[in-house]
Amino acid sequence: MCFRSARAFCLNGPHAADCALPRFRAASSHVNDLLTYGLATFFVFAVIVAGGGVWLRRRGNRRSESLHQLLELADRLEADLKTCRAGLQQAHAVMSLNPDKPAASEQEARQAIEAGLRSLLQQRIWIRDQAPYANQGQLDQAVAAMAETRSRLAPLLEALNDAQHALDDAMREHIQRDPQA
Repeated sequence: MCFRSARAFCLNGPHAADCALPRFRAASSHVNDLLTYGLATFFVFAVIVAGGGVWLRRRGNRRSESLHQLLELADRLEADLKTCRAGLQQAHAVMSLNPDKPAASEQEARQAIEAGLRSLLQQRIWIRDQAPYANQGQLDQAVAAMAETRSRLAPLLEALNDAQHALDDAMREHIQRDPQA
């Protein structure tokens, strides 16, 4: 019997229920369902993995940005403190009767600035040693503390700058009035 006639016999014959062809179709349908569920599961898993990757990247970018900001603020604070120190030294040198011997107020100012620089050095050591292991909250706190310190120093630097200008103006007036001095 040829294959065509066997197929026709199974489909149309009295033993159609015993034919293997309908069972094959049922198994094929079951395999298709499994493939569909498998592909759906794969795509859901792929979306979860991609979402996790994006989240980790953003988290890493935020951490990197916080570290960069912290280092930048430390550099700016150091520059501000050194500017303050130079301005105070210049002001005390102009006002002092004996520039080689510092006045008591100059000593206090110098000590305050040196304490600020030591504190900044401790912050830099913390950044070097602890920042790589610190969580984002700790980094954010360090950035906020450094920014607050710098904002508290800004009006003092401005006042020092204004005093320096006033002192320069007073010295010019004095020189113009008394050219022999």
